[in-house]
Amino acid sequence: MNCYALICLLESFETMTSQTSLMDLDLGGKGRKARAKATHGFDWEEERQPILQLLTQLLQLDIRHLWSHSIIEEEFVCLVTGCCYRLLENPTISHQKNRSTREAITHLLGVALTRYNHMLSATVKIIQMLQHFEHLASVLVAAVSLWATDYGMKSIVGEIVREIGQKCPQELSRDPSGAKGFAAFLTELAERVPAILMSSMCILLDHLDGENYMMRNAVLAAVAEMVLQVLNGDQLEAAARDTRDQFLDTLQAHGHDVSSFVRSRVLQLFTRIVQQKALPLTRFQAVVALAVGRLADKSVLVCKNAIQLLASFLANNPFSCKLSDTDLAGPLQKETQKLQEMRAQRRAAAASAVLDPGEEWEAMLPELKATLQQLLKLPQEGEGMPEEVAETETAEEVEGRIRRLLAKASYKQAIILTREAIGHFQESEPFCHMDPEESEKTGFLNLLGTIFKGPAAPTQEKNPQGAAGNLGPGETGCKDKSSVSEPEKCRENDELVKQEMLVQYLQDAYSFSLKITEAIGIISKMMYEHTTTVVQEVIEFFVMVFQFGVPQALFGVRRMLPLIWSKEPGVREAVLNAYRQLYLKPKGDSARAKAQTLIHNLSLLLVDASVGTVQCLEEILCEFVQKDELKPAVTQVLWERATKKVPCSPLERCSSVMLLGMMARGKPEIVGSNLDTLVSIGLDEKLPQDYRLAQQVCHAIANISDRRKPSLGKRHPPFRLPQEHCLFERLQETVTKGVVRPDPLWIPFKEAAVTLIYQLAEGPEVICARMLQGCAKQALEKLGEKSSPQEAPKDTPMLPTFLLMNLLSLAGDVALQQLVHLEQAVSGELCRRRVLREEQEHKTKEPKEKNPSSEATMEEEMGLVGATADDTEAELIRGICELELLDGKQTLAAFVPLLLKVCNNPGLYSNPELSAAASLALGKFCMIGATFCDSQLRLLFTMLEKSSLPIVRSNLMIATGDLAIRFPNVVDPWTPHLYARLRDPAQQVRKTAGLVMTHLILKDMVKVKGQVSEMAVLLVDPAPQIAALAKNFFSELSRKGNAIYNLLPDIISRLQLLSYITKDKQTESLVEKLCQRFRTAQTERQYRDLAYCVSQLPLTERGLRKVLENFDCFGDKLSDESIFSAFLSVVGKLRRGAKPEGKAVIDEFEQKLRACHTRGLDAIEELEIGQAGSQRAPSARKQPAVSRHRHLASAASHSDFVTPEPRRTTRWHPNSQQRVSRKKLRIVFSSDESSEEEPSAEMTDDETPKKTTPIRRASAHRHRS
Repeated sequence: MNCYALICLLESFETMTSQTSLMDLDLGGKGRKARAKATHGFDWEEERQPILQLLTQLLQLDIRHLWSHSIIEEEFVCLVTGCCYRLLENPTISHQKNRSTREAITHLLGVALTRYNHMLSATVKIIQMLQHFEHLASVLVAAVSLWATDYGMKSIVGEIVREIGQKCPQELSRDPSGAKGFAAFLTELAERVPAILMSSMCILLDHLDGENYMMRNAVLAAVAEMVLQVLNGDQLEAAARDTRDQFLDTLQAHGHDVSSFVRSRVLQLFTRIVQQKALPLTRFQAVVALAVGRLADKSVLVCKNAIQLLASFLANNPFSCKLSDTDLAGPLQKETQKLQEMRAQRRAAAASAVLDPGEEWEAMLPELKATLQQLLKLPQEGEGMPEEVAETETAEEVEGRIRRLLAKASYKQAIILTREAIGHFQESEPFCHMDPEESEKTGFLNLLGTIFKGPAAPTQEKNPQGAAGNLGPGETGCKDKSSVSEPEKCRENDELVKQEMLVQYLQDAYSFSLKITEAIGIISKMMYEHTTTVVQEVIEFFVMVFQFGVPQALFGVRRMLPLIWSKEPGVREAVLNAYRQLYLKPKGDSARAKAQTLIHNLSLLLVDASVGTVQCLEEILCEFVQKDELKPAVTQVLWERATKKVPCSPLERCSSVMLLGMMARGKPEIVGSNLDTLVSIGLDEKLPQDYRLAQQVCHAIANISDRRKPSLGKRHPPFRLPQEHCLFERLQETVTKGVVRPDPLWIPFKEAAVTLIYQLAEGPEVICARMLQGCAKQALEKLGEKSSPQEAPKDTPMLPTFLLMNLLSLAGDVALQQLVHLEQAVSGELCRRRVLREEQEHKTKEPKEKNPSSEATMEEEMGLVGATADDTEAELIRGICELELLDGKQTLAAFVPLLLKVCNNPGLYSNPELSAAASLALGKFCMIGATFCDSQLRLLFTMLEKSSLPIVRSNLMIATGDLAIRFPNVVDPWTPHLYARLRDPAQQVRKTAGLVMTHLILKDMVKVKGQVSEMAVLLVDPAPQIAALAKNFFSELSRKGNAIYNLLPDIISRLQLLSYITKDKQTESLVEKLCQRFRTAQTERQYRDLAYCVSQLPLTERGLRKVLENFDCFGDKLSDESIFSAFLSVVGKLRRGAKPEGKAVIDEFEQKLRACHTRGLDAIEELEIGQAGSQRAPSARKQPAVSRHRHLASAASHSDFVTPEPRRTTRWHPNSQQRVSRKKLRIVFSSDESSEEEPSAEMTDDETPKKTTPIRRASAHRHRS
């Protein structure tokens, strides 16, 4: 009774405490203990554990005598254990502060299990609690593992697992909370007591076929724990190895599970197995192949775990620290050839070593005697196998048959045939030598021995000593040799086994490296995924691959460079960490050795690097320099190599200057303090000039100043060097002298030189004017040298092509840099001076002039004064560009006639390099002013379309794209010609056009017209880079409102873009339009294409109702199997997630489909008769009878493939019923509206605009230049 009262009080206090804790959650955690003590008069949490320990001590006593017959009542045990289970139901029991309570409950229940036969009740209760209380999984695992180990109750594990294994999979699929509890319990139990759980695993394997993925994950996790903790090691017995292999087979099979969560979990488990080196070597190739295959998985989580698994394989591979397939191929081929030679030698030795017949006879003699004795005792046993001697057979032939039977161990047949031969050949050898004094057994054996060994055998057997004495010296030596060669044979066998193992090792390593190489190609394509975690895993993978010396890893290391510009901080930091780990931690004994290794590794990245790669690496090095992560020894070694203080090649010297320039962006003083040294390095007076080094010197010096446009907040004048500085003198001299030399590296150098002059020089236009004049003077001198006095005066003087190309290219660079200088440097300086002047005036103003009520002050507060000043300065710059730069008095204007002559006469000036330079220079000149641009646009677009050189078309595509940004109204009528380059036969031009149009469209600089379908065609371009570019374009465009939806009707006949239509209203409207287009389609191909498009849309129940309303549009086409299949696929998709109320509509739609497919459209009327009038009325309203007999004669060609207008009042003429009926045959899309009054996408020469009219644009920012 006391025990009952104590337990009731315990449960009462626990209930009150639980309620109080819930109230404390609302009131806050402070003073919780004080409130609990005030409620009960004591702290129950402190008193709970002693009571449980008291009950444990009670149960440990021998209390059987308290009951009659010394049998403890089950009710008493249930009373005590029931309070334990109720305590476990408290959600806070799993908290760390209640650890002592959990242990007390566990020990109390352990005593009940061992002493009071509580196992059955505990098993049932544990199963119930796992289904209803999620927090108890870890608590019960700890309890069960303690009972199984400390209390010796291992059987309870099997009982619980048996109960879980007998749960119906269908029931678990309907009870996710129960399945989650069971899954967590099994997973943790397998980690704690895998050896005990091992015997019950077969019960759980049935859940691998269940629908609930959590249970499958739990069973697979338990399987992995068995492999890791129980079935691990090389000393396993055969049965254990078989079990391990079956478990691994199960894991591999579920790598292709239908659930992405299961596939991901399998990869995680294999990662653990590989990390703990528990995967047998024989499984490496299969699991690596599984991981490589999962890289193409649609689930991001699976791809991420597949990359992690491959990284684990690399880190724990048993083959080599360097996994280059090219390095492994040579040793593998060499060792394989050696193995083949060893095998050939062994086969030759085996063939030469003929086995002695006497030894064979001795080996078969015991079995032969037993067989002969059996046949002599029981002659009837040989009757079933008759061996007869043919009439035509000779004694020699029979002897041969007997010998062959003995060799095949067919002793019975040989003895029977010998007996027949003795009777048949009584006078023939050897059957006539049967000694009558010998017994029958001995005679048979001697005769068989004679036949098998040959005629000399009997003599040897009768006189063995004599036979041995008659052996010659050669035979004795042979026997000695055989006895001596036994150890040698064992040694040869060991060497052969070792060679086979070596070849197998090399083969596995080579196969592994090939799989890693294959994975690199796939993973590199995932580097630009939208998921940040995947990108981070890819970066870490390439870091590890690079460290293992895989040659293809350098491609991935370079490919991650552009991610330094990512807007995701995690991705940017991952790239920095990757390069920090790969390049900032080199191996070396000293700081100088480490610096040399670092510089060498970075120089390898610069080999054949593109301009984009160099810019990305510059950003990374700038970050490192700003954080002082590059040691001073690196800078010192770079300067030593640049100044030739240490021996190095010209390329190494050039790369050193490049790295110094990159570092100067982070710390300009690295170059600024050694400016004269750098000038003397790259711009010395020696000939021939190293223009590559000179170009890099220009880039490095350019980094000592900020290239961006000065902001209004800057009060200090920009950094400029005087015109007389030696830098500009050397640049001018080097450019002027190089213009007459046919060096292709001169062109990029002079471009860098002109840019540097405009960036750093005071009055750069004066320096560049002198440079242009000097180059033109040298060209005229060359022209005078070519035309000698002896030539006739009518002959046209000739100029070298390279010289004309250099001159035009230099003029184009100066024109563009002069424009940039005016709009950035001059405009910024004007703004800076104006701000300073306004500040000065503001300080000198009298207080009375600062009256806020005055109109001037109001304008200042609203910013109108500053805006007006900005406009005035912009107009000033624009006026200079329009009226002065190309005025006849300016230096640049002198080159315009020559430039136009070269561009207008491609037949006369047919050199490809000259044409490319001239076309690019013309584009730069057109950037200066709208007037000159307008006058030369016809020439530009004619060259863009008609030039036979892809490089010219590509250059002009870039130039016209820049013009479209600078002068949008001027270029707008020519937009169709820009789209036309997307169909260019040259891959280079298509790629350039795709990049330019992507930039223009996404920046709203070009109106998106129907011609964007040309961009859609690039999705199936044979060049993967162009296809990826088009895919990225539509992905970005789909984020801009309804752009894709509005363009889709114009594109849909060319390519499918339906995956970008995700809004339900858009889908419903589009499916209605597609259904109505069935009426105007003319061919079977058009019907099938429309049906396919409908099947690809993500229809909802409302979308299906739209299809039903327009059923008459396509019902008569359903006899075609492909069209019927397309609509059936729509039904299948809708059924997957259909609600109960929507299934009736789906069933109705399917009935109509099948009726029309089998019996035609008339069958629909029979179905409609049986339906309610309320269901027929909408159909009657939506489908007038006249629509079924619409005249289709006007749709005679594919170009008239138009969509009937939706059957609702048109928005343009809501009150005019007559106009609505006339317009009902067509639908006007928004993309059609936007292009009604614009030039055609394809324009002939006759249609080329003669006069352009400025177009007012809705977007104000398009007017910005």
